[in-house]
Amino acid sequence: MPPIPSLPSRRAERVAPFLAMDVLAAAKAKARQGGDVVHMEVGQPSAPAPRLARQAAMRLLESGRIGYTEALGMPSLRERIARHYRDAYGVAVEPGQVAVTTGSSAGFVLAFLALFEPGDRVAIANPGYPAYRSVLDALDLVPVGINTGPETGWVMTPDAIARAHAQAPLAGVLAMSPANPSGTMMTPQAISALAGICRELGLRFISDEIYHGLTYGVPAATALSADPGAVIVNSFSKYYCMTGWRIGWLVVPPGLERAVERLTQNLYISAPHLSQVAAEAAFEATDELEAVKAGYVANRDLLLNELPAAGLPDFLPPDGAFYVYCDIGRYTNDAMDFSRRLLAETGIAATPGLDFDPERGNRYLRLSYAGSLHDCRETVGRLKSWLR
Repeated sequence: MPPIPSLPSRRAERVAPFLAMDVLAAAKAKARQGGDVVHMEVGQPSAPAPRLARQAAMRLLESGRIGYTEALGMPSLRERIARHYRDAYGVAVEPGQVAVTTGSSAGFVLAFLALFEPGDRVAIANPGYPAYRSVLDALDLVPVGINTGPETGWVMTPDAIARAHAQAPLAGVLAMSPANPSGTMMTPQAISALAGICRELGLRFISDEIYHGLTYGVPAATALSADPGAVIVNSFSKYYCMTGWRIGWLVVPPGLERAVERLTQNLYISAPHLSQVAAEAAFEATDELEAVKAGYVANRDLLLNELPAAGLPDFLPPDGAFYVYCDIGRYTNDAMDFSRRLLAETGIAATPGLDFDPERGNRYLRLSYAGSLHDCRETVGRLKSWLR
């Protein structure tokens, strides 16, 4: 008998490619062939994990035993995360509400599985982090894109949520502040208003706070200040420079802890022990991390000052994260082609807006300034030559 064809499931077919990673692969291929590439495509800090985190990990490695931890994470790390909410936001969180996850990616899977039923509709912002749509699709949930724009600071409004819910009932809302790809941030009042409409309509509210700590001006507010019943997703990847350690956390309201624990036990047992030890130590590395952040401030200032002269004047100044989301409509309505030509002809790797907004992203480009000041200067100089 002929072999059964190795065809992917319909669920897998619905998952779109992550274009930023495709651009990264193309950029690395160009570099391997001797090309001079400037990486502005991936939101990954160029700095290493903090020295204290690395030292803690090395001590554990030298001890010779790295094993499973409790499914929800080491008690000491969960206690330290809970203390972080008291110290940083003045919000009381019990350690039992904290679940340590394998990056924020696992946090989203756990949150969606714990909160929603197949077919439930979940509102997300357009533009927004592309994996939201893909994970929701993979779990047989329905992502509902809420179009935002510069006029709203690229954030969802309560009116937009109410309109979407009136058209077809929603089960939840997922918001991000500071946002990817725009870098814009919701005010405490805006977060409170969004939490309020969720309570009024009976919707679950999930807040992605992965870029907290990386703000320029006022600190970011946690959704827990507005709604103790919100589910918070966070990670050590961005502010703490620990992307490859794959370590994050959830804060869940009372009553959801056991469901998240059961899911964790069965899906991946526990987050990596080594990464948990390093993450706990990273909380004490504030001086080193603030020095890294000062580098982002310099990068941001350079781009805000120089991008208009380089031919990209149309963007909102980012309040946080390390991205600039540029309108390239004066040059093209095909961001994919634009990003390919940009890489081929200038060596600048940047992410097309279609990654973040399947409806209007063709006229946008995201630049990440998580790298060096030299890279930002080089990008501006190459753009000036290319776009003139």
